[in-house]
Amino acid sequence: MTTNSIAMYQARARKIQRSKTELHVNGVAATLFTLLLAADLLGALWLDGAGVSSNWIGVYTVGMMLAALYVLFGFKIANQWEKAVLLRFGKFRSLSGPGIFWLIPIVDTIAQWIDHRVMVSPFSAEKTLTKDTVPVDVDAVLFWVVWDAEKAALEVEDYQSAITWASQTALREVIGSLDLADILVGRAKMDEELQKTIDQRTTPWGVSVQSVEIRDIVIPQDLEDTMSRQAQAERERQARVILGESEKQIADSFAEASKSYIENPTALHLRAMNMLFEGLKENGAMVIVPSSAVDTMNLGGLSGMVSLAQQNVVSKKEK
Repeated sequence: MTTNSIAMYQARARKIQRSKTELHVNGVAATLFTLLLAADLLGALWLDGAGVSSNWIGVYTVGMMLAALYVLFGFKIANQWEKAVLLRFGKFRSLSGPGIFWLIPIVDTIAQWIDHRVMVSPFSAEKTLTKDTVPVDVDAVLFWVVWDAEKAALEVEDYQSAITWASQTALREVIGSLDLADILVGRAKMDEELQKTIDQRTTPWGVSVQSVEIRDIVIPQDLEDTMSRQAQAERERQARVILGESEKQIADSFAEASKSYIENPTALHLRAMNMLFEGLKENGAMVIVPSSAVDTMNLGGLSGMVSLAQQNVVSKKEK
């Protein structure tokens, strides 16, 4: 989320908050107001038909109108998750809600409606330099809740905007204290550090931070390509190391096998015969064998080997 998007989000939140503060008229109060107005009109008509003097009818009408207005503006209902901050002549009076409560119009005012549910605020840091001077863009989400409605209303002008800006500042500070590698692989640690830092700043406002989650980390494209090539080279190096280790293990196995062949020449002879047979069977008639191996296997020289090869070719043609 960009800085402009965050500003729009904050402006929308403030507009909603102001509308709730100014126009928090519940349906019950409006219904009672309508009923009292109807009773006022019907009562005035009845009194007039009964021959009551106009002065008393006027007193009755004004009294019922004042009662209707008092119910309309003085009868309030707070939802289960919210509390109203009441001021009397500008000074803090009490916290009201949830449920039904009354206030004195003109004398009492509702400074703010405080929502006690868990709130979600997105925030970001754009082009922020890490400890090793790499510019990064980081998007995060903050989960917070108001635990003291009085502090949230009286200690800070707009606690929602203050929380967002405090989160952005803390995010920039944390990014500047870490290397890029630590940011990329240590998101959980970064989340914990952000939560601790932001919570210290918002506690005096009656706000508690429940968690912070890093959504995305964007690095420059050139650096991303370089890191990709570096990772590829590292994987190739690991593959070569594994291949070397495998060759070493194979050499050790041959060394162990040679000890058995030294003590048992017959086993070596049979193994050589088997290898020659497999080679002739798979590769055709021409097989190059060292003369020392031919002498060791007692094949009767080169003619015996050629004869064996020819037999193998004939058998393949018959198949």
